[in-house]
Amino acid sequence: MKKLLANMLVLGLATAASAQDVVKDRLEKSPRHHEWAAVKQGNRTVHCFLVFPEVKDKATAVLVIHENKGLTDWVRSVADQLAEAGYIAIAPDLLSGMGPNGGKTSDIKSTDEATKVLYKLDPAQVTADLDAVADHVLKLPSCNGKLTVAGFCWGGGQSFRFATHRKDLKAAFVFYGMFPHTKAELAMIQCPVYGFYGGNDARINASVPDTAKQMKAAGKTFEPVTYDGAGHGFMRAGEESTAMDANRKGRNAGWERWKMLLRKI
Repeated sequence: MKKLLANMLVLGLATAASAQDVVKDRLEKSPRHHEWAAVKQGNRTVHCFLVFPEVKDKATAVLVIHENKGLTDWVRSVADQLAEAGYIAIAPDLLSGMGPNGGKTSDIKSTDEATKVLYKLDPAQVTADLDAVADHVLKLPSCNGKLTVAGFCWGGGQSFRFATHRKDLKAAFVFYGMFPHTKAELAMIQCPVYGFYGGNDARINASVPDTAKQMKAAGKTFEPVTYDGAGHGFMRAGEESTAMDANRKGRNAGWERWKMLLRKI
């Protein structure tokens, strides 16, 4: 039994390593321009991963908010895929300055530790950081002045919350995330909100019907789509070579819907 468990652990670690290698390989081989931007926000510096599309005309910007793991290679790869589709993507590390010796996500020893640090963030600081990053990307010469926001897991909830604050957003894309809100907060939303949810994610999905009713009552656009059989985090899990079929289908369908919605902006 111990040998079986040991073998399963080794297999699991090998699979995780393989998935991480694929993500890193994609980033390293990308033909698109990647850069790190240091965005000032008061006394803080927010480190951001920025990717530019290879297009003729100015492009719409997507502000990508990471999961509760911080700014990982996977989130950076999402930014690269958005640029591949023709959009400027900027992914801020909201753990900037919160790591050891004032470091960022990559300086924190594990994803578990990063998650612990993230849940101690001051919501006002998160909003101020996102505002500073949004202002930065809109000022880029190659940006067409259109701004959207997207987030995953914790970042999904933050993208919904940011829509209650930022008036110039053209759309908010919420991937399996929600946030505690009031009717007054929802009434402040000025853009359509599009939800992407896994069918096997009751923890998140339980709040979606009430939110939909509240958004409708407030006269706001909220269009949630649930992907049957997919679990929480299916956009990440669906990329893995050993992905469940439902996660893979959800991830592919989610990307197609996301790109279709972005084309309409």
